[in-house]
Amino acid sequence: MAVVSKAGLGKWLGSVMMICSLGASSLTEAAAKQKTPPVRQMLGQKLMLDLRYYCEQPVAPGACRTPLTQLPPALAELITQHHIGGVILFAENLQDPEQIVKLNLELQQAAAKAGVLPLFIGIDQEGGRVARLPRQQSTSFSGNMAIGATFAQHGNRFATEVGQILATELLSLGINVNFAPTVDVNVNPQNPVINVRSFGEEPHKVAVLGSAMTKAMQQKGLLVSLKHFPGHGDTHVDSHLGLPRVDHSKEQIARVDLLPFAQIIKEAAPAMIMTAHIQFPALDSSTFSSKNGEQMVKPATLSRSILTGVLREQLNYQGLIVTDALDMAGISHFFTVPQAVIETFAAGADIALMPVKLQSPAELANLAALLDELEAAVQSGKLSQRELYASYQRIVAAKQPLQSQARPDARLARTVLANPLHRASELALARAAVTVVKGESSLPLNLTNKTTVLLMPDLSKGTLLKNYLKQLAPNAGNIELISLQRLNLDQAKQQIAAADQVIAGFISPMQSLAEIGGMDDLSGIRNLGEAYQQQQQYFLQLLQYGAALKKPQTFVSLRSPYEISLYAPYAERTLATYAYHGWQDEKGNWVSPVYQALAEVLLGQSKATGRLPVTLVTQPEN
Repeated sequence: MAVVSKAGLGKWLGSVMMICSLGASSLTEAAAKQKTPPVRQMLGQKLMLDLRYYCEQPVAPGACRTPLTQLPPALAELITQHHIGGVILFAENLQDPEQIVKLNLELQQAAAKAGVLPLFIGIDQEGGRVARLPRQQSTSFSGNMAIGATFAQHGNRFATEVGQILATELLSLGINVNFAPTVDVNVNPQNPVINVRSFGEEPHKVAVLGSAMTKAMQQKGLLVSLKHFPGHGDTHVDSHLGLPRVDHSKEQIARVDLLPFAQIIKEAAPAMIMTAHIQFPALDSSTFSSKNGEQMVKPATLSRSILTGVLREQLNYQGLIVTDALDMAGISHFFTVPQAVIETFAAGADIALMPVKLQSPAELANLAALLDELEAAVQSGKLSQRELYASYQRIVAAKQPLQSQARPDARLARTVLANPLHRASELALARAAVTVVKGESSLPLNLTNKTTVLLMPDLSKGTLLKNYLKQLAPNAGNIELISLQRLNLDQAKQQIAAADQVIAGFISPMQSLAEIGGMDDLSGIRNLGEAYQQQQQYFLQLLQYGAALKKPQTFVSLRSPYEISLYAPYAERTLATYAYHGWQDEKGNWVSPVYQALAEVLLGQSKATGRLPVTLVTQPEN
């Protein structure tokens, strides 16, 4: 992590003293005497706002879908007036380097008008399944489980490389916080929201890889946030949609869930740790009364026993505790906005992430109203003023290195983002991750003078694989596509019946709100769910049909390897790539490191060295 020089620190402290001595115009008399900011200013630093959408014209609450790509004066004024501590950006905020840099400079200028503390500008750039920067303009990699698949052969090489490159690209744009890496230990095959976002199921390997990635990012000067404490790896409920519960014993929690956090805290001192909206009765069985009067076990985000007792005292964590998004159903269904923020601050959280919607002029007053309630909670003693000041000091300390970071420059960012070295590393990870789970001896495939059918999730993914197969095997025969998105079932069966062989790829689980964006996408995810279930049924039916005809079939798991257990009986060989993304380059050509690496293995032009970082329910024999 960057270090502030003594001169720089002295200048910063001098600025703080100057502001703190301004007197009654900006401070209470008591605060001026103590040279501490007023309560409201400290509270503002503890809020991190979501600026994903903003509509100048009146809209119904939650209905705005106009991406915020430049900072409206009204929001700039709110950041200044209320001393807001940070913002989180989403894909909708991010178009190209020029626009991103301009937006981030506008945000920092608004913060600068309030004093000397810069904004935390955060993003979920985990790589793989969750990546906010445009993939065609940045390096997004294949994700954590792909890195986990390389561990046996490469150790922590790719965790380090990915961390360094992600940090370099984010910092070039003026983004100073990455909500990554995810260090949840994925021990539940049915986990709908973590899954391949995890390095795997073995706590020690997750710790080693998470530590390496954390060190790599922070050594570049990027602030890291581990997630999701105390562990989201054994849930079958998405905390965006409900309140998961983990019934592990204390011993199991220490041995599995907490182990990566404990080890990374000791080895890498992460700047931030994000809480999970999950009940852990073994750590805290105390209950609360929801806004609907229901008695419920406290989720970790609101538990003092977990945030202060376990994280601060037991694990001796000294950095910042940031909540997961407070608009998620795991919190918002049970608490009002002020209740949730007051409870998490009382539990020991330093930063409330996405506490209030500010998507139109009519909603802007919500921020002042929230701060009024928080200030009243301090005055009444619900929130300790001593703990508030200690939290504020932690925020100030975390922001000190940001003072010396270079001002982002779009021209420089253009030379950094997705440069040839970064793209080469992206391809190297994709190649190293490809795993042959079954049928290695039956590779490579022979496409010469054969009709090969590709059964793929959609036309773009089928086209990507087809193009790489043809590029690497110029003598390949006819390659036909069947897209599950535009499926004529009878025609698809005819194509399979007439084919010499089938290569079938599927993506499970379906996209979650975490990778799409957040709670604003709730209606869309429901529609997506219906389409996904239908595609899954058709895919299994067609794979079974090909097996009944004794067609040589290859199954490729394009995301979660757990699905291999379901489809392997109908294929001679099965592979896992852990990712499926592709994009169009500036010339309009579809490109993808994942499909290039897959095609190379299928055709015998490279050897798959990846190893499954999770256990299948029924392990197919090689």
